[in-house]
Amino acid sequence: MGSLGRSIYGKTTKEKTRNNEETDKIGSATRDPARVSLIQARVSFLLHSRTANDASRSISSTSEGSFPSSSLPSPLLDPRSDQPSRPAAAADRPPPPAAKMNDADVSKQIQQMVRFIRQEAEEKANEISVSAEEEFNIEKLQLVEAEKKKIRQEYERKEKQVEIRKKIEYSMQLNASRIKVLQGQDDVVNSMKEAAAKELLSVSHHHHVYRKLLNDLIVQSLLRLKEPAVLLRCRKDDLHLVESVLDSAKEEYAKKASVHPPEIIVDDRVYLPPAPSHHNAHGLHCSGGVVLASRDGKIVCENTLDARLDVVFRKKLPEIRKWLFGQVAA
Repeated sequence: MGSLGRSIYGKTTKEKTRNNEETDKIGSATRDPARVSLIQARVSFLLHSRTANDASRSISSTSEGSFPSSSLPSPLLDPRSDQPSRPAAAADRPPPPAAKMNDADVSKQIQQMVRFIRQEAEEKANEISVSAEEEFNIEKLQLVEAEKKKIRQEYERKEKQVEIRKKIEYSMQLNASRIKVLQGQDDVVNSMKEAAAKELLSVSHHHHVYRKLLNDLIVQSLLRLKEPAVLLRCRKDDLHLVESVLDSAKEEYAKKASVHPPEIIVDDRVYLPPAPSHHNAHGLHCSGGVVLASRDGKIVCENTLDARLDVVFRKKLPEIRKWLFGQVAA
């Protein structure tokens, strides 16, 4: 290769290297394969244009006498053989430049492409930034709504727990109040029964009235037992009154039951408890009356004043509650 060829080849190599560096800078500004291909095609076109211009200038300077004719190789001789070489084919020849461009125009074109690519990159970056901001806001809104939902659910759960606790406390207080009311009612009723029991103590003090009451109690017990022979128990203080009414009670029973007068045996070894006193307030006591039983002891009729008070109190308790508290107890 001659000096002219080496000169042209060296310049072309330098220009290619510089343009390749600019192309790499341009390619780093964007990652779009279509744009990169377009830019590389344009840069290649510019390089071919500059190479053709440099070759034209070198040939023209040679034709004007810059180089001696003896130093140029013969176009028809191959330096490696004595045979004349064929003319270069049309396909091996570089395409003729469409227009001549100098370095300033090429640099201006490249700068314009760089500005265009930078503008495109900035717009793309802005689009990415806006899209990322929108995605961030959406994600943040979703997280906020999810946390709000959790807080609302937790609040509703705690609110329900508070409501249930209030209902339980209200129910407990209501039950406690009802129990207090019922306890108060029971206290009133029991005090009423105790007052009636104290009134029974005065019945035995009236001998005429109490004697008639003992006769009726014995007759009623005989009617319930309907035994030919019975065992009678009474208080020790009432023994003489009981013995005084036995005959009349037998005759009255025989007349009402249309039977023979029964045999009544008064138990003079075991007596009923005495009336309550200050010394025996909590012990066994009896306000009066009698207890009759069959001879074998299998049938017992307790007809004391205290037993009759308990029976009457149980039967009349709903009426007593209604009179006292205005309602019928269940």
